Amino acid sequence: MKASLKQFALMLGLLSFAASCTPSTTTTAESPATTAASPEASPVASSAPAISTDGDVVIASSLPMTGSSLGQTQTIVNSIQLALDEINSTTCDGKLKVGFQTYDDATAAAGKWDPAQVTANSNKIVADDKIVAVIGTFNSGAAKLAIPIFNQGDLMMVSPANTYPGLTKPGTGEKNEPDTYYPNSKRNYSRVVPADDLQGAAAANWTKSLGVQKVYILDDQELYGKGIADVYEQTATSLGLEVLGREGINAKAADYRAVMNKIKDLGPDLIYFGGITQNNAGQLIKDMRNVGMTEVKFMGPDGINEQALIDAAGKDAEGVYATFGGIPPKELTGKGKEWYDAYKAKFNSEPEPYAAYGYEAAQVVLNAIGEVCENDRDAVRQAILETKDFPGLLGNWSFDANGDTTSTKMSGSEVKDGKWVFAETLDAK
Repeated sequence: MKASLKQFALMLGLLSFAASCTPSTTTTAESPATTAASPEASPVASSAPAISTDGDVVIASSLPMTGSSLGQTQTIVNSIQLALDEINSTTCDGKLKVGFQTYDDATAAAGKWDPAQVTANSNKIVADDKIVAVIGTFNSGAAKLAIPIFNQGDLMMVSPANTYPGLTKPGTGEKNEPDTYYPNSKRNYSRVVPADDLQGAAAANWTKSLGVQKVYILDDQELYGKGIADVYEQTATSLGLEVLGREGINAKAADYRAVMNKIKDLGPDLIYFGGITQNNAGQLIKDMRNVGMTEVKFMGPDGINEQALIDAAGKDAEGVYATFGGIPPKELTGKGKEWYDAYKAKFNSEPEPYAAYGYEAAQVVLNAIGEVCENDRDAVRQAILETKDFPGLLGNWSFDANGDTTSTKMSGSEVKDGKWVFAETLDAK
């Protein structure tokens, strides 16, 4: 029954959006934040120019390019473009030209990824028979919507940033996960970053090593934020840390002084926030300081490990900690250092943390296309999932049976003098 409903929904989506299958700087979506929204989608301008190049086969990206996520996602797109430029957008000894199309899954109304936009884009992408693979999504909640749509068309998605374990790993999320995302029973999803079951544990271990004894946990109530906060809480408890309380925030609240005053009275050493910058993390930090918790530490996951968090919190961001499911670009060595230097030379700017993983995802996809050498989605899907001993930016790694990377390198950073500064490598064990 579930499969037939998904197929019916997919057919409706294709009928609605097949007329406009070319991405552009103007996208359409019905904002879920507007309860009285018209059933007719209205155009919303993207913050970043769209890229659309044709080829015998095409790679698409699906990322939030509107709002403050753009700082991260533009560097991912840049890295995909860098990977294509290095091979002159051709493969198979010049026999296949590889095109690239960018899709924006955010809207100005939402200020971040928008469920309606994700669904609209996914239907457009799966209907374009030249597209053989997708690099995305950035947000785990977006992946939850996109994977089943792509699954119906045997279209592979490789994420440079999703970390929610339930997308791939049985027993780590809801009861029906991950099978519910794969209605045709074939896996069509992988990721080149470690999942939150590792990162959340690493964050709790780091918390203890900082001398913290009492923590209060907040989350933004999204799939990613709640999921990583769950893992953090479980690990913190097992390590003997005192969890003073846990609650979800309203991401659209004007301020959080009431909740911060309540937390202050409990006397925490650290507040852990499971969530993303775009769900008001900057205001949380400001109000923590505003109520007098100037010595209390604040830590979050990779969802806040970006310049946008510092921009949002201003001077109050000083001393904030964040984990990251990898190693910051500046700290990479060997092949990673070569990529970093090439990026800086081409774009004359610093890549954000996930840029390296955008490049890694692109390399994996291009390698698979180079093995298949034809427009065959299912063959490309299989070739990607069979990636073994890949010589990546963090050393050799493989995809396991679930489509997860075997690389477990993680790091912690701290805001110092208005910049994220690498602190140390982290261990989930």
